[in-house]
Amino acid sequence: QVQLVESGGGLVQAGGSLRLSCAASGRTFSSYAMGWFRQAPGKEREFVAGISWSGGSTYYGDSVKGRFTISRDNAKNTVYLQMNSLKPEDTAVYYCAAQALGYGSRLQGEYAYWGQGTQVTVSS
Repeated sequence: QVQLVESGGGLVQAGGSLRLSCAASGRTFSSYAMGWFRQAPGKEREFVAGISWSGGSTYYGDSVKGRFTISRDNAKNTVYLQMNSLKPEDTAVYYCAAQALGYGSRLQGEYAYWGQGTQVTVSS
């Protein structure tokens, strides 16, 4: 069992930056690939970024590639999402998720554990 708690969301102006954190409980964090997803009002939840258990492989959604960076610190049981050059269309609730024996998949169904989400609002 893995429990995930996101933090770091808030209100930021377009062009600004935020760093989201996702703290995981449990001693097996390093065995999970991790992902970030987001859901805007009235839209489906979409893949943002994924990272392998070691951090050696990362994956990004097309809309955030070049602006967002996913990373992890297995000693701290934490995964991060650095978001730069934010746009109003990045406004959403951001969720982190854990994928057992995975690589950081784009597919939501492959993640067994989810956090409660953190709101990110980008003003124009």
